[in-house]
Amino acid sequence: MTVPVRVLVCDDQALIRTGFATIIDAQPDLEVVGECGDGRTAVELAGRVHPDVVVMDVRMPVLDGIGATRLLAGAGVANPVKVLVVTTFNLDEYVYEALRAGASGFLLKDAPPAQLLHGIRTVATGAALLAPEVTRQLVGRYAARIRPAEGSSGDIPLTPRELEVLRLIADGLSNSEIAATLVISQETVKTYVSRILTKLDLRDRVQAVVYAYRSGLVTW
Repeated sequence: MTVPVRVLVCDDQALIRTGFATIIDAQPDLEVVGECGDGRTAVELAGRVHPDVVVMDVRMPVLDGIGATRLLAGAGVANPVKVLVVTTFNLDEYVYEALRAGASGFLLKDAPPAQLLHGIRTVATGAALLAPEVTRQLVGRYAARIRPAEGSSGDIPLTPRELEVLRLIADGLSNSEIAATLVISQETVKTYVSRILTKLDLRDRVQAVVYAYRSGLVTW
């Protein structure tokens, strides 16, 4: 029997927190192992209950979701936890920073329950949940804040084809769309994506998108 995915729910609104927990606990393959209302408690609780995924709000007291995500999944964290950020996107100006902090993806708070459950399962497998149709909207909206790193694409240890795939990832294309664009198989695309992540020491597609903008490969 498959061990359920352990989920920690962190949101300062009790009604939303309880709603998420109820939906998640009703699934045979998911288990809520903790609930809390601020980022500091989320970090402390995660250290005790060892969740597989943290469903994280952004705007919270004591420590916001960005700071908590950085402590749970940021660079240098020995045993990073997968974080799924939930946000009111149109009002929340910190989504991009949350992804940079180490979040594996994001969802809107008004998403239907099925999307929340899909998001948790997707992130738990190690994949990123960054909907292709909103990738450019998400990163492009905050492009003015993204300062390209020094150097040029010539300093990036990728082949021309890998650079091409990375740019398409940053443009928000899914694997199937990249395959169609480059006239190659989806399996080949998966291989390229895996190589890109390995060469650049990135965890997932979310980090790849951020890297592409930070390195100046893609501009808005």
